[in-house]
Amino acid sequence: MISFQHDILPLKDKLFRLALRITLNPAEAEDVVQETMIKVWSRRDNWDTIDNIETFCLTICRNLAIDKTRHLANQSVPLDTEIEPSDNSQHANPEEQTIQQDRIKMVRQLINQLPEKQRSCMQLRDIEGKSYKDIAAILAITEEQVKVNIFRARQTIREQFKKVDT
Repeated sequence: MISFQHDILPLKDKLFRLALRITLNPAEAEDVVQETMIKVWSRRDNWDTIDNIETFCLTICRNLAIDKTRHLANQSVPLDTEIEPSDNSQHANPEEQTIQQDRIKMVRQLINQLPEKQRSCMQLRDIEGKSYKDIAAILAITEEQVKVNIFRARQTIREQFKKVDT
């Protein structure tokens, strides 16, 4: 039996990260998460027929985020989240920490410049740890398309990073 409090509410952070990757706006992402929760709650009578409630929630979130982005005429706002220092940064000197933080910020900016589908695939795979099968279900594309999008996204980021970091 699926419980809103134990099964759906804990997905809030994952939903936010996905919405943020699509909308590139923290306030819009919060709105998308709220709309997602409302939509999932309104379908509570059908929860028992859903194979994977997490995939169901992520799919709704993705669709709402895309709708909101299109509605706002694709206005892009840079992702201004704080850079978390890496685990080994406590042993690094301040200069190395700054360089590492700059690189993380640059990679995030490069990710934000990717096409929406590549951004979403990369977010779900590399950050959320989803399987290709789950990503395909969430994004309503084939597993092969997921692999292609992830490959292209990583390749683009690698090439752009090399250009900027040299």
